[in-house]
Amino acid sequence: MLDILTLLNIIDMEMEVNIMKQNKLIIVESPSKAKTIASYLDNEYKVISSKGHIRDLATTGKDGLGIDIENRFQPNYRIIKKQESVVNTLKKEAKNRQVLIATDDDREGEAIGWHIAEILDLDLSEKNRIVFREITKSAIIESLNEPRKIDQDLVNSQEARRILDRIIGFKLSKLLQSKIKSKSAGRVQSVALKLISDLEKEIQAFIPETYYEIEAKFPKFTAHYVIPAKQRLSKVEADTIVSGSTNPFVVKDVKSRVSRRKAKPALKTSTLQQEAFNFLSMSSGRTMMVAQKLYEGVQVENEFIGLITYMRTDSTRLANTFIYSALDFIEKTYGEKYKGFYQTKNTGKTQDAHEAIRPTSLKRTPELMKPYLTKDEYRLYNFIFYRTLSSLMSDAQYTVTKVTLDAQNYLYELEGSILKFAGHREAFAEQKIKDTPLPKLELNQQIDADEVIAIEKVTLPPARYSEATLIKTLEANGIGRPSTYASIIKTLRGRDYVELDRATRRFKPTEQGMLTTQELEAFFDPIINVNYTSKMEKQLDEISEQSVSGVQIVGDFYNKFIPLIEHAQKHMKKIPPKETGELCPECGRPLVYRKSKYGEFVACSGFPQCKYVQPNEYQTKTTKKTKAKK
Repeated sequence: MLDILTLLNIIDMEMEVNIMKQNKLIIVESPSKAKTIASYLDNEYKVISSKGHIRDLATTGKDGLGIDIENRFQPNYRIIKKQESVVNTLKKEAKNRQVLIATDDDREGEAIGWHIAEILDLDLSEKNRIVFREITKSAIIESLNEPRKIDQDLVNSQEARRILDRIIGFKLSKLLQSKIKSKSAGRVQSVALKLISDLEKEIQAFIPETYYEIEAKFPKFTAHYVIPAKQRLSKVEADTIVSGSTNPFVVKDVKSRVSRRKAKPALKTSTLQQEAFNFLSMSSGRTMMVAQKLYEGVQVENEFIGLITYMRTDSTRLANTFIYSALDFIEKTYGEKYKGFYQTKNTGKTQDAHEAIRPTSLKRTPELMKPYLTKDEYRLYNFIFYRTLSSLMSDAQYTVTKVTLDAQNYLYELEGSILKFAGHREAFAEQKIKDTPLPKLELNQQIDADEVIAIEKVTLPPARYSEATLIKTLEANGIGRPSTYASIIKTLRGRDYVELDRATRRFKPTEQGMLTTQELEAFFDPIINVNYTSKMEKQLDEISEQSVSGVQIVGDFYNKFIPLIEHAQKHMKKIPPKETGELCPECGRPLVYRKSKYGEFVACSGFPQCKYVQPNEYQTKTTKKTKAKK
């Protein structure tokens, strides 16, 4: 038998051999993604993670922007402090290895990949970039066989976006902090807040109106008086109709038809967030977090498997290979007549290289995967799986019957609907729809109503935005990217610009949020508005298509923005801190409420001459922090 020392030497030798075999290095952003990919590859590859962005704009230079304004807005990048050890590891692991960058296949991922290539001094003319849209063994192997160069146009697009956001974020946020105590402002964030604030103004200005609807009640159904389009009945009109609608009611018309309801297309980022909110009660942030996990891979028995394709996509397109397998699955599971056809609703310029969000394999049904998933992972995977499947299934068919009744020349209608063929609803029905059958009624048949009544109604103000409706509005107006919607909403809440009504799950702007919008409208309306932001978003996309120059876009914006900032600095009124009604025990000046990152506290209005701070939790925290630094 071998002694322990000999055995350990053999193990060490084997490890050295394995390390030598790993002559190729794959770099991804996420540790969990690295783990999944590594499980698919042999010892020729080592897979490590950059843990996200490794560099960002410095906070030096003019106004701390990290941008050389006079030199064509040249960015000055610095390694993110918390990423210094990661960068050292990347450099160490890249020595004497062929490096392949496998960051996400979008603008953000391309930019991260470019930064990695820069700090590793890689040759950008070489094909050292691999991309995939699902983390499965076949997709990874295919990507290794088709490396490409880093797409500099995508990088330029992302860089221009980052520079614009830095200019607006730093200069505008600093202004609002000093003038009205608002915490931040941003190119997209502030427009989203404006949408919420403008809607609140509509709600506050809304004047309810009373109107009437009329119902004729029969033993087995209710008919509704036909009101001409865009008209509302007054009390006098309603009373006249009620008194004139006397028995008998005569069946004037009976029409039946087959109504078809198509399946919704497969999910993209924005619709995933909207519908997960509506049907799973999951916030956009939670949805994207869970989807990221499903994409990067979960452990199924002894292997890691990516269950869904990339969850940041503007496309509803599905790959032909998936369509063929899905149609076969549908036929075997539900029957030939349930097979539908491929449909897509891509409009404009989408990231169409991506597919819709779909399961990576229909063999991994939610029922089979359930033991390996958390509750939310299962719920979201189940939603994605069957929503995708249903998008390729046949139409649902309903028999719809409409009956028109005549009561002394006053017309009433009733409508019934019965499911004739479930179609796509057999696999996926977001909402239950009950059959509403009608009794058998024949033309010219006379029937008596039990009563005819006028029902008083009151017009309602527009509903406030929920996460789903806000995302839908942002997308419809071309504001921001779907992948940023969750962070935009998180920022608005974190800055105390909006509050969430727990009962209705809708956003209401706070007093500070309304004030912020008010001041931005007064001084920055030319750039903080829906149309300008949407136009800017299109221009940033066009950089990646070489249609426009990033320097030109940034320059045009800067030349428009700086005069507005200078004007606001001179003319925007500074709101003094609110007084407590008490005097400072040290100097006699009024005490005021102030805010810090630890929350609200009370201090002397004479700061910095008087540094008195009323003892409270804030002072305790800052004292502890000071002691810890010492």
